[in-house]
Amino acid sequence: MQFAQKMINIKQELESHGHQVVIPKNSDKYASGTMSVENKWEKIELDLIKNYFEEIKKTDAVLIINENKNGVENYIGGNGLIEMAFAHILNKKIYLLNPVPKLNYTDEIEAMQPIIINNDLKLII
Repeated sequence: MQFAQKMINIKQELESHGHQVVIPKNSDKYASGTMSVENKWEKIELDLIKNYFEEIKKTDAVLIINENKNGVENYIGGNGLIEMAFAHILNKKIYLLNPVPKLNYTDEIEAMQPIIINNDLKLII
């Protein structure tokens, strides 16, 4: 959720091009600083992982906003990887905002064959 404001901005831009966009719950609160960390208790209480799966089932694609984080270029964390896996299993398109990061699980990310858009939202179809 470190990139909540970027998610909101991307949502607005995609919607201006006619896309319907769903972003994680409470993105506005993370962007404003009202909430700072998505913790396991919130994920359990709100059943967030199952809710994200249900949302992905309804979509045509997912966009993973992989920015630099924790000293890793184009980082994809646990939630992003889970969402990519859901999309992959459901035969949805997977878009990455930036190239695939160099991580212990890079092979798994590449095996899902994401479409890398290099920050060009017009490539999302």
